[in-house]
Amino acid sequence: MDVGTRLKTVRIMHNLSQRELAKRAGVTNSTISMIEKNSVSPSVSSLKKVLDGIPMSLVTFFSVEMDEYGYEPVVYRSEELPAMIMDKIQIKVIGQHKANRAMAFMDECYPPGSDTGEEMLCHEGEEAGIIIEGQLELTVGKDVYLLNPGDSYYFDSNRPHRFCNPSNDKKCRLISCTTPGNF
Repeated sequence: MDVGTRLKTVRIMHNLSQRELAKRAGVTNSTISMIEKNSVSPSVSSLKKVLDGIPMSLVTFFSVEMDEYGYEPVVYRSEELPAMIMDKIQIKVIGQHKANRAMAFMDECYPPGSDTGEEMLCHEGEEAGIIIEGQLELTVGKDVYLLNPGDSYYFDSNRPHRFCNPSNDKKCRLISCTTPGNF
């Protein structure tokens, strides 16, 4: 991997000059320039210090997807979306590796009888979704709602909530979005 070109691309993506990044990271402008030109190969700790000026983690720096021009992808093909499986629930996060994602936009599939567990979820942010196929039982606080295709929801995620597919034979598919984008 070309660390210098990647750093330059990430810096430009965040609208930072070499001078501004150097100031934020507490390094010299020439350090940034030499890394971007691949004149020096930074140690892990040096690179982390530079990335703290963006701010960006090492994991994000090395995993953020970019096209041939250094931009993050705009289109995500169906076959390119990795599915995460959690307790039988399949979740595909669109733009999963986008740097500094402000939201988590997802395609979710609940097999018959599956749910997010007996314990209610509760976290900062907001959630919204629309049912595409099947039925979803949504519990928010003490209220229970049965949603059908075309029905949607939107609520503050700090309210205790859970999701369940009440069907014994049909999957439930929904498109959802949560903030912040740390899913």
